[in-house]
Amino acid sequence: MRLFQKLFKQTFIYGLATVLPRMLSFLLVPLYTGVMPPGGYGELTLIFTAFAIFNVILAYGMETAFFRFYSREENKETVLSTALISLICSTLAFFLVGALLRTPLAALMNIDTSYFWYFIIILSLDALVIVPFARLRAMEKPGVYAFIKIANVVTNISFNLFFLLALPKLAEQDAEGIWGRLYISDFQISYILIANLIASAITLLILSGNYLQLRWDLDRALLRRMLRYGLPVMVAGIAFTINEVFDKYLLSELLPLSEESAKAEVGKYAACYKLAMFMTLFATAFRLGIEPFFFSHASSDNPKRAYAQITNYFVVLGSVILLAVVVFADVLKFLFVRNEAYWEAMEVVPIVLLASFFLGIYHNLSVWYKITDRTRYGAAISIVGAVLTITINVLFIPLYGYYASAWATLAAYGSMMVLSYWFGRKHYPIPYNMRKIGFYLGVSLLFSTLSFYVFNSNLYIGLLLLFVFLALLYRLEKDLLFKLIGR
Repeated sequence: MRLFQKLFKQTFIYGLATVLPRMLSFLLVPLYTGVMPPGGYGELTLIFTAFAIFNVILAYGMETAFFRFYSREENKETVLSTALISLICSTLAFFLVGALLRTPLAALMNIDTSYFWYFIIILSLDALVIVPFARLRAMEKPGVYAFIKIANVVTNISFNLFFLLALPKLAEQDAEGIWGRLYISDFQISYILIANLIASAITLLILSGNYLQLRWDLDRALLRRMLRYGLPVMVAGIAFTINEVFDKYLLSELLPLSEESAKAEVGKYAACYKLAMFMTLFATAFRLGIEPFFFSHASSDNPKRAYAQITNYFVVLGSVILLAVVVFADVLKFLFVRNEAYWEAMEVVPIVLLASFFLGIYHNLSVWYKITDRTRYGAAISIVGAVLTITINVLFIPLYGYYASAWATLAAYGSMMVLSYWFGRKHYPIPYNMRKIGFYLGVSLLFSTLSFYVFNSNLYIGLLLLFVFLALLYRLEKDLLFKLIGR
């Protein structure tokens, strides 16, 4: 039990580092949808889609590879220096290529050239902090990790609020003064990118000690082993990112509408998709806590039993979150997506919420290929999901719009979850309690469907169903809950 207490303590702190900043970022959704029409928010979504894909490429699996080799190599400083030097070289190469070919690359990615400088600078700054953040996690310093992550987002949000709310008012009051000269009308997307750039630069400055104290010791043999381990993770990451964000790009390209109308549909879908963030935040915080745990306890007594218990906990908690968000979906839209022009896409919320839950279960199930160094299976499974995402979107977006994108996401993550469990049984069998997992998932899904679709999001009926589910959970799991919370 103490082992699990340590895990949940770290997961809680990583949760603060991940959930709180992203919740603060979530507060930007009503700001963005308030100052921009759906078309403008759709264009911003496409830029962040490109960010997500290139973040994975520029990391090329080095974060996971760093964990793996840092935990088992005796000379940890050599692992650190090799990873950092590798990232410095790759990031510099990316920046130079991006600067020289910015015009054709911007056209290829459907990004306005005026935004491209911000794009490559932010990506470069973020790439350079990948290993320093991973080092904090490997050294089990969740408090420092949390502080820096939260500082990054607070900085980002502060400048967003200044540029989008305060500066226009200051400029209006002092049109001939400094504020009036600083303010540019219809510059919202650039202001948002500038806020991101400032936050990324400050984060790199805080973590710059990793580079100032760097021993320029590149172990080429070690680097080759790290790349062999990490590159399949990159392929899996790209496939994950395609599953998560590429549907927005496909919507903008495949909808039989004008460019402006298509971007408006992207904006509506992306804004309502954000309500699934509650599940994504929980799954991400859980993953950040368990990933170092997986590696550090791989050689302990009976690790498989511990892995099975962790997955059980995740499904139980995730089932509660799934039902709770569905029950309060209509309340949440008033809080976070205040512009009624976006609300017509609310029907996709339960679908993408369940998809995010499946993705979280997949991350828990993926322990087998990481522990056994079979990361190629993770890449292959992710590619299957990406192929499903692209195929369903291409075939059905012209007919069903963003509904096709939501169902494609669910099909992709669901298939990845099933495939990981199937292959894991063969290569690294873990005694999951499938009856318990299936029971909680099934009841939560049934109640969510009744609340949202059958009773049309009636809050009173939804609260009754949520209460019944929580009472059932208390009845069946109270001893375990008391042990975890009490200690």
